[in-house]
Amino acid sequence: MSEMEIDDTMGMGSGISDPQASQSLPSMPILQSDISNTQPTPPPAPRETFRDIQVKVHIRRADRDSWVYMGRGVVSQDINGHSSRVVVRAVSTGKVICVFNEGSELQAEKRGNFVVIGCVEGSRVVSWSLNALNNSETLRLLASIELACYKCKQVLADPRHHSKSRRRIERVIKDDRRRRHRRRKDQEAMIDAFSKQSIGAEANAMEAGPPPF
Repeated sequence: MSEMEIDDTMGMGSGISDPQASQSLPSMPILQSDISNTQPTPPPAPRETFRDIQVKVHIRRADRDSWVYMGRGVVSQDINGHSSRVVVRAVSTGKVICVFNEGSELQAEKRGNFVVIGCVEGSRVVSWSLNALNNSETLRLLASIELACYKCKQVLADPRHHSKSRRRIERVIKDDRRRRHRRRKDQEAMIDAFSKQSIGAEANAMEAGPPPF
């Protein structure tokens, strides 16, 4: 075997690669998904803080028909984990006037710029009236109370008991409203009867003439 044939045989059997051939190999493309996976995830957006709401506070106690003015208050929302509560504090002293949370049995409704909250305590109803500055603040106040008092755990655990409890609250508030309307009609009838009686007594006195001296 000649030296040229030996060189050709060694070149074919060896594992040495040609540098020019390795440079001609195409490079692997970089996928966009690989780049996006290496980018750091942005931090979660901070929760929007609750802006306090200025209100005028009235209360109608159980078995009463008239409202009592409690003064000016500030409504704030205290958040604890997944639950929250709405707290009304007096502007002058900072004393807590009332608190509404998931454990409150109530019904809230909007009347103009007022949010009227009927709180059920057994068979009695204590009503709160919160007068906000404008319609936007009133809607925000109503939404905050409904969100804080929504019984999400009860809905998930026993939806039938939740609907039954809601119907009971509505029935107690409706019965209380009916009793108040009946008392108001009785009072108006009594005032009307007294006024007619006094007018009749004055007419009889005028017909009898002046008293003797």
